[in-house]
Amino acid sequence: MIRTKTYQRSFIILALVLVFCFILNISLGSVYIPLKEILKSIIGAATEKESWQYIIQNYRLPKAFTAILVGSGLGISGLLMQTLFRNPLAGPFVLGISSGASLGVALIILGSSLFGGVFALLMISKWSIVIAASLGSFLVLMSVMVVSIKIRDTMAILIIGLMFSSITAAIVSVLSYFGSAQQLQQYIFWGFGSLGNLSWNELDIFFIIYFLGMILSISSIKSLNSLLLGENYAKSLGLNIKKSRLTIIIATSLLAGTITAFAGPIAFIGLAIPHMTRQIFNTSNHKILLPAVFLFGAIVMLICDSIAQVPNSDYTLPINAITSLIGAPVVIWLLVRKRKMIF
Repeated sequence: MIRTKTYQRSFIILALVLVFCFILNISLGSVYIPLKEILKSIIGAATEKESWQYIIQNYRLPKAFTAILVGSGLGISGLLMQTLFRNPLAGPFVLGISSGASLGVALIILGSSLFGGVFALLMISKWSIVIAASLGSFLVLMSVMVVSIKIRDTMAILIIGLMFSSITAAIVSVLSYFGSAQQLQQYIFWGFGSLGNLSWNELDIFFIIYFLGMILSISSIKSLNSLLLGENYAKSLGLNIKKSRLTIIIATSLLAGTITAFAGPIAFIGLAIPHMTRQIFNTSNHKILLPAVFLFGAIVMLICDSIAQVPNSDYTLPINAITSLIGAPVVIWLLVRKRKMIF
């Protein structure tokens, strides 16, 4: 009972911190906007200047919501993979989903050097990048799903996912070798990750797929708790291992694949957020971990994006660099303080 109250208090605090970080994120940018005007814009009231309303509604709000979706989605994807493979180093991209997306984007951006014509025209559309990344992720997902049906050993799936990553990385290297300097720069910039390129229409599509992934994740809570005790014990409880494994892989693929397609490959969050949550909440129960990881991932991503904006400056740093520079030392400190890894 005492522990339940402690968890409830922790969730309330995290929710308040999330609201604070959300408002802080919207407040920062190259154009100074008073907090009062920001709050008026959020509730739908007219601001003192029309330009402020436009900036908040069409740039800052979509970017803040994107940060919440990306942080929470990657955090939960990492939690699912770490539990499924019982490996603390597993992240949302161990199945080669990110590599598949990178290959799809590389074919669009760098492929014109080798294939010309059609690929050069496709580079004009921003949607072509999203579609190419989605198709790349989907093809890798299909390959992994076929393998997961035929193979009983879960660790073998992890190794095969890493092999898919190696194959796609090799193809990207070949394409990079033949690419021009401009194409390489464009591909590298995509690899930095970005939260500020989505319109409300794109965010709607992003959210629909994200929501499906979240529903599958929530439905897998019982399976995840059973898998913590080992597959043999889970079988003795009546758990269908193949079905549960497939559901977890699809949920991870929907979340991580969509995030990579719309925001690029974001590092660190999926690997570290589950560990940070376990250390702070001191539990392995996914009924507690799943919502906690959701909140932690969203908060950390909002903080990283706020730092990446370089307040009162026209510069925006690569979000990938910030997530690693800020997050990695925090995880090291938590592990050193606790002196052991909870799993």
